[in-house]
Amino acid sequence: RKMRKAKRKTRRNMMTIWIRMMSMLILDLLDRRIELKVSRYRLARALHLPSKSSKMARRYDARTTTFSPEGRLYQVEYAMEAISHAGTCVGLLGADGVVLAAEKKVTSKLLEPLAQSEKMYRIDDHIGCAVAGITSDANILVNYARETAQRYTFSYQEPEPVEQLVRTICDLKQGYTQFGGQRPFGVSMLYAGWDKHFGFQLYQSDPSGNYGGWKATSIGAGNASAASMLKSDYKPELTVAECLQFAVKILAKTIDSSALNHERLEFATLTKKGDGRLVWHMLSPQEIDDLIKRTPLEPKEDENK
Repeated sequence: RKMRKAKRKTRRNMMTIWIRMMSMLILDLLDRRIELKVSRYRLARALHLPSKSSKMARRYDARTTTFSPEGRLYQVEYAMEAISHAGTCVGLLGADGVVLAAEKKVTSKLLEPLAQSEKMYRIDDHIGCAVAGITSDANILVNYARETAQRYTFSYQEPEPVEQLVRTICDLKQGYTQFGGQRPFGVSMLYAGWDKHFGFQLYQSDPSGNYGGWKATSIGAGNASAASMLKSDYKPELTVAECLQFAVKILAKTIDSSALNHERLEFATLTKKGDGRLVWHMLSPQEIDDLIKRTPLEPKEDENK
């Protein structure tokens, strides 16, 4: 009886091995584009065989601390992909200030308007930011930036330099890509600031913790079309008023809706008064509507042509 059981077990094991070998052979034939009636996906699913892509995904994209053989961190790339679905944000460095403009994602007309801004945040008297991505992640970073700026002011009795504050925030974001059990912040940020060392400045940071200074830049869903307009039409000598109109033109090209109004757009400016006082100004709904009326917009091309 023991010998019979052993023989039956051996036969079952041999049949299992043979079935798997034949299934792998069929999958290889499918990879060579041999026309068969059964698709590779259905066959692999019926035989419970993991595909190569699923093996790679399970091995390298589940953790932020594991590099793939190509030298990539998939979770960081996925966080950047989440930003590509967010509303477009544009930053312009003018001759007399900095302009930030953003598209609001209106999900329903029944929602109660927020008392505070959805895309623009004031960090300190000399710096503000625009965010694109997961708003709840942005709230954590903004609160951290505000605490950092206030600690610096309390310690040194002067505003924190803009780049130093940006670097501190990016160090926190980079830490969430290097330690296990954490996910990257799914948000990119544009920083508009002024300090006595470099004057008006514009920075951009991404979920990996990288940052850079820009004269004009954009993030979000319409990043590609906005970048092409910035490369062709941006000039460093533009004033804040001209930058505001330029931002309206850019957002008019990137937003799907043809009707622009204060419900879809947000604007903020950082300027300096004659007495040296810095002013972070959020445009009111009436000011946004007036700005759109003053801006000459090119008619959109008919897609049916």
